[in-house]
Amino acid sequence: MQVILAQPRGLCAGVVRAIEIVERALSLYGAPVYVRHEIVHNKHVVDTLRKKGAVFVDELDEIPDGATTIFSAHGVSKKVQGDASARGLPVIDATCPLVTKVHRQGSRYAAAGRAVVLIGHAGHAEVEGTIGQIDAPVHLVATAADVAALDLPDDAPVSYVTQTTLSVDDTRAVIAALEARFSDLTGPEINDICYATQNRQTAVRDLCRVADVLLVVGASNSSNSNRLREIGVEEGLDSYLVADGDALDPAWVAGRERVGITAGASAPDAVVLSVIDALRKLAPVEVTHLDGVKETIEFRLPPQLRNPAPAATPAE
Repeated sequence: MQVILAQPRGLCAGVVRAIEIVERALSLYGAPVYVRHEIVHNKHVVDTLRKKGAVFVDELDEIPDGATTIFSAHGVSKKVQGDASARGLPVIDATCPLVTKVHRQGSRYAAAGRAVVLIGHAGHAEVEGTIGQIDAPVHLVATAADVAALDLPDDAPVSYVTQTTLSVDDTRAVIAALEARFSDLTGPEINDICYATQNRQTAVRDLCRVADVLLVVGASNSSNSNRLREIGVEEGLDSYLVADGDALDPAWVAGRERVGITAGASAPDAVVLSVIDALRKLAPVEVTHLDGVKETIEFRLPPQLRNPAPAATPAE
């Protein structure tokens, strides 16, 4: 069996930063630290951090007074920020810088008097945070049909921003529908779309040209992982989302000579290796890598983790 790995795959810079924030906070301040929502959408990452002393909660009222508090990579609303401030919680914000950029873009459009349309999936943590960051009504759309149903005049000044886990390909039809309907429309430049989402989707399309079946390593609640699997289906391959090696169904790869593997932006390489190990129990495996974009971008840590206050010196 030949296993072909997509390039790039797995952890993006925003996820790497978020994980490092939790680990460094635990090192500096000690356990427990409290994280509002999953730091990223991956059970293995969350479980590993939990074992180190991170406590994951749904809402701020589950966090004790004075406890170190971390906001997840998906971002939060202004209300959550305000509630944390009102309680005096020491907050470290792990919001991905590209998500923060979307918040700022949407806020600028709203301040300029434009209606703000958000292209994204209802209920996603990032979408909820973005809507809560913009001091104006936000119109959420996911399809061209949603654009047709918007209760806005066709000549209204309209702007749009997008959920970062959607690529240029994902948003193209919706943006085209916006452009066809509204005469005064503005939005971000194409290069403002999340680089990691686009790179992983381009890589999986390349992978589908040489593979017989596609395995996407990622969590069921990971938007970008689910989209990678959908792309495999669109490309005509049997495609499966697999959480780890234990979740591999041998029937998926029975009789397949070339197994393509990619991973969502929140899936660590260790989980990819567990899937390869599971394949080795079925047949001899030869692992090859596709050529692709090499990502070198890194995001800086929050100031309090870059330059933490020095520890007090014990009295002589």
